[in-house]
Amino acid sequence: MNQELFTVNNLWIMVATILVFIMHLGFAALEAGLTRAKNTVNILFKNTIIPALGLITYAFIGFNLMYPGEAFSGGVFGIAGLGISLPEGGNTSAYNEGYTFFTDFIFQAMFAATAATIVSGAVAERIKLGPFIFFSLLYVGICYPIVGMWKWGGGFLDTLATPFYDFAGSTIVHSVGGWGALIGAYLLGPRIGKYKDGKTNAIPGHNLPLATFGVFLLWFGWFGFNGGSVLSADPGAVSLVFVTTALAAAAGAFGALLASYLKFKAYDITMVLNGILAGLVSITAGADLMSPTDAVIIGFIGGILVVFGVVLFDKIKIDDPVGAISVHLICGIWGTLAVGIFGDLSGGSQILSQLVGIFSIGAFCVLFSFLVFFVLKKTVGIRVDEREEIEGLDINEHGMHAYPDFATKE
Repeated sequence: MNQELFTVNNLWIMVATILVFIMHLGFAALEAGLTRAKNTVNILFKNTIIPALGLITYAFIGFNLMYPGEAFSGGVFGIAGLGISLPEGGNTSAYNEGYTFFTDFIFQAMFAATAATIVSGAVAERIKLGPFIFFSLLYVGICYPIVGMWKWGGGFLDTLATPFYDFAGSTIVHSVGGWGALIGAYLLGPRIGKYKDGKTNAIPGHNLPLATFGVFLLWFGWFGFNGGSVLSADPGAVSLVFVTTALAAAAGAFGALLASYLKFKAYDITMVLNGILAGLVSITAGADLMSPTDAVIIGFIGGILVVFGVVLFDKIKIDDPVGAISVHLICGIWGTLAVGIFGDLSGGSQILSQLVGIFSIGAFCVLFSFLVFFVLKKTVGIRVDEREEIEGLDINEHGMHAYPDFATKE
């Protein structure tokens, strides 16, 4: 590869890294907007500290767990060492045909922190900050890199007779976060007043403009999330991924609009916002394989699924303030299966491989999340007390209000 092409490829992946980084601001705005004003500082704090801790943790151990090298090919666990340092010879430009060692690290590190950010929204408004940070450190530093290695690091899912396929992480990023979110929300229990006398009581978010801003930031960043996963600036591949990503998001909005209107007889902006995210999560596993028509169908179904996911979790009394489990877990599973249904790969055997990946990664994440959250629950506790929850986490965990001139108990 000539130097000019190498430079262009490497530059595109660095630009994509910046776009993925911006997604953390999108998560912060979305989660803050869909929760109550008295918990805004807490939401912003978590979404600030997660990428900071995630980068450090991924640099110290996660990157080498996820990419342990050829000696661990086909395995389930391996580690190449601690910290990040140049490959043998010290020439970063010789690391890969298309990009440098440090570009590879920083792009992958941005993905890693996203998994814990997904958990943040589902456990919002009642989790203790300290235990959540501890969980996030372990999830980003250990859980995510291990399951990521199973496919992207040459592990057993990549060496199946028909390899598991997950282009940019419907399962490896989004469902990993979704499984952690599900276990966290289950062990925490619902917010006070959410389920009472057999009814589900809506607890509206305090700032829908902020939530809308957050979703559009996420949509914007997703072009880097999926487009950067091409791992080059190849014009045909990147432009296709941009188109399938955009169309799936748009179709997700319409799917959620239709499903929520038929179900609730209202034009619910929160459902449409989550429908956009549902479409994005759904296309992420196969964004490089799908035709524009396929992308529309996949995104539309994702938008429908997210609405009924929210309804389902309310029926079983798993309280998810922002719909993170429905978006990232349900649609992550759907998007991964869609590769076998729509992708021009290996038909029935591909679907089987997709199921193997979904269930193996799901089982590990559930076990890991349950173990960590359960031990924390039985030792230091993971939920704030009733008074703190009613007054708000901002004043009790942080000693401040996001809106001091308008602060109330509710």
